[in-house]
Amino acid sequence: MSLTDLLEELEAAKNPKKSGAMEAYMRDQFSFLGVAAPERNKLYKKYFPEAKKTKIIDWDFVDTCWRKEPREYQYVAANYLKAMQSYLKDSDLPKLEQLVVTKSWWDTVDILDRVVGSLVYDKPELEKIILQWSLSDNIWLRRITIDHQLLRKEKTNVQLMEKILLHNLNQAEFFINKAIGWALRDYSKTNPTWVAGFIEKNKERMADLSIKEASKCL
Repeated sequence: MSLTDLLEELEAAKNPKKSGAMEAYMRDQFSFLGVAAPERNKLYKKYFPEAKKTKIIDWDFVDTCWRKEPREYQYVAANYLKAMQSYLKDSDLPKLEQLVVTKSWWDTVDILDRVVGSLVYDKPELEKIILQWSLSDNIWLRRITIDHQLLRKEKTNVQLMEKILLHNLNQAEFFINKAIGWALRDYSKTNPTWVAGFIEKNKERMADLSIKEASKCL
């Protein structure tokens, strides 16, 4: 049983009756086979445990998935990397960057954010690159940096998060402002005082959307 078999099963499961609705949901930016998330998850559970035994990330497989047109293939690759994230190497960060900026939309970016987060955790030399991303012209690299520490709770690098957030205030971009709100809301469950203080200090520069999302758990 190989990862190639996974792709063959995915292709065999295509359902044109579902693809139209999936394409419409994603604003017709991508074509779809029509394989919904529950069906894909069954394939992940079937193949990824075996893949993890290799302890080596198959980047050729990832690249093959990313080149294919139907969007489900990118979901497979992103979730494969999520399953294999403990085997990422520092040298893989440019590869992840290329995935983020290619065929970009929130659906794949929001899987890759914590894949990136797992790689850069507690690595100052990589945090420098993350800070560079937070100033990028590419909004998806910015979104990755804002949300890469989600669910880290007390292990959150607050200084790094604050720098990234400050780099992204005064933005008109919906996906940036939403991400700011999510990052702050998530951390407010661990340190509501810090989040409330950040909002109070920076509210003149924050979008209403960011403040609304950030305040939901305060």
